[in-house]
Amino acid sequence: MRRITSEAELRELVGEPLPQALAKERTRLHELDRQWLAASPFCLIATSGADGTCDVSPKGDPPGFTLVLDDTTVAIPERPGNRRVDGFRNVLANPHVGLVHFVPGRGDTLRINGRAHLVRDAPFFERMEVRGHRPLLALVVEVEQVFHHCSKAFLRSRLWEEETWAPDAVPSRAVLARALERPGEALEDLERYYGPDYAAGLYRTS
Repeated sequence: MRRITSEAELRELVGEPLPQALAKERTRLHELDRQWLAASPFCLIATSGADGTCDVSPKGDPPGFTLVLDDTTVAIPERPGNRRVDGFRNVLANPHVGLVHFVPGRGDTLRINGRAHLVRDAPFFERMEVRGHRPLLALVVEVEQVFHHCSKAFLRSRLWEEETWAPDAVPSRAVLARALERPGEALEDLERYYGPDYAAGLYRTS
């Protein structure tokens, strides 16, 4: 492998960004960004710990789950999950986060970078209720950089083209869990756990 070891070498290979790619970066949410967040049901949150270790966590809820508090602040609710809280532990040590918000069927994305903190309760939690359940906590992000990202990655991957989907190309979630995480459990029990009833527990805390 021929490693790239400097930014100068990287720029020599990739080139300089176009002026419009640099100019699109903003520090406040535009009304069009608010509309995007209102339509987005899914985002990825990137964090890094004090030691440099990284995490990217998916978050999803009904469209508009990322709450815009003002032009420079958004909040993302946390729901019951596996309780690893890898990203949240990172935030406690290093507040810098990166968000990518998706709208199903769209190739472009909305990127927000900023500084985050964790909130265990706030008046806006009532606006984050889903099926009568308040969030466990919220990640509040102070926007430092926001811009829309082009669709080339989605066009190359054909991600939203249903004819390219092959969910059975890899083993089921139950098979993966038994092989990698829960070897002592029967496959039929895991299939039942990850079956149709799995969605019923999305907002349960126990």
